[in-house]
Amino acid sequence: MPKSPAPAPPARTASAPLLTVAGGQLVAAPRPSPEKAVRVRERPTPRNPYLRLLATPGARAFTAGNLIARLPMGMLSVSAVIMIAGSRGSYALAGAVTATGLAATAVVAPFTARLVDRHGQARIAVPATALAVLGSLALVLCVRYGAPAWTLFVAYAATATTPNTGGMSRARWAHLHRGDPAALHTANSFEQAADELCFMLGPVLAATLCGALFPEAGTLVGAFLLMTGVLIFAAQRATEPPPNPRTHKTTSPLRTPGMPALLAVFLATGAVFGALEVVSIAHAGGAILALQAAGSCAAGLLYGSLRPARNVRRRLLVCLAAMTALMSLPLLAAASTASLPVLALCLLLAGAATAPTMVTGMTIVQRSTPPGQLNEGMTLSVTALLGGVAAGAATGGWLVEHAGTVSGYAAPTGAAALALVIAAAGAYGWRRRGADRG
Repeated sequence: MPKSPAPAPPARTASAPLLTVAGGQLVAAPRPSPEKAVRVRERPTPRNPYLRLLATPGARAFTAGNLIARLPMGMLSVSAVIMIAGSRGSYALAGAVTATGLAATAVVAPFTARLVDRHGQARIAVPATALAVLGSLALVLCVRYGAPAWTLFVAYAATATTPNTGGMSRARWAHLHRGDPAALHTANSFEQAADELCFMLGPVLAATLCGALFPEAGTLVGAFLLMTGVLIFAAQRATEPPPNPRTHKTTSPLRTPGMPALLAVFLATGAVFGALEVVSIAHAGGAILALQAAGSCAAGLLYGSLRPARNVRRRLLVCLAAMTALMSLPLLAAASTASLPVLALCLLLAGAATAPTMVTGMTIVQRSTPPGQLNEGMTLSVTALLGGVAAGAATGGWLVEHAGTVSGYAAPTGAAALALVIAAAGAYGWRRRGADRG
């Protein structure tokens, strides 16, 4: 008679004990409940939008490298002026050399950004930075050993290959958070605050190094930080946007509807910065400018923590209108009172509108530019901004010399109003690209 099959062992339920051997004896250990296991594995999502942003895998690493590489933006030009003026006794020569470098950057930077989009950030940024660092080192040697004046122009112009590290960082955020307008808004606000912080700390660090050590120290430290930061940034390949090889159908971002008007807005906004810097230095010294940068940095961080309005075109117009109104405060303070604390407070308030304006403008650039050309599009914006800084500085300097510093404060107010008019006139182009919807 065939044997009946052995009964199957009872199925182990989720709460059945686990058996193990301890001290030579068989003992039972309770199994943790599934609910408890889930609670252990889950990590609470940070409520702060900036902590959520930096919780993105790989974000902290590339942000650290980018911040190190960005600090020299506020160091190298100031260091060059101090170094050249101290050794040659001519601020005119120092200013001409740095202006030449700015003009060379305006020409070269868009081409560098195009190569970054085409071949990838790491492949282009590292050699381009190495060329720029060699230019800085050549400038130090030329100044140190009394080379002819024309060599200073050539050496400083070689630094124009410096990649737009801020643009590359924004391109990474756009790649990581594509389809998430709220996260991109926070990322752009964070990047703008980082710009303001670097421009606030960079000149102070450069002046301290050049004064406490030797005139070339600021340039040498700036070059070292730039190369180190770019190497750290480029090493983070997991967050790098994929390269976008150009085809015969690829067109320049300049041909994007509404982009020329937007670049004109950046040009006028740059004139606000350039004029305000020169006039404030002439009126009260350079230290007071830190308040304007501090106000912009704080406003940028606050702006990034808020939920933005969906209509980004209207948001830009509101920001430009606020910037125009707030830029009139230093003019009123300089005209009505000689009190530096009052002027300082007005500059702090005036800076509160600049970061939100830049954040919103960069958002429109990101939405209007094809994804594979983000570096080029944002570098064009930065180039327009730098051109405006140069034009604003020249205008502000002329007004200070011929009409006084009080009248000079009319330049940033007028430039902000011009930016508002251009934005209002060119808004239809952004609407055609769908840039005014979040």
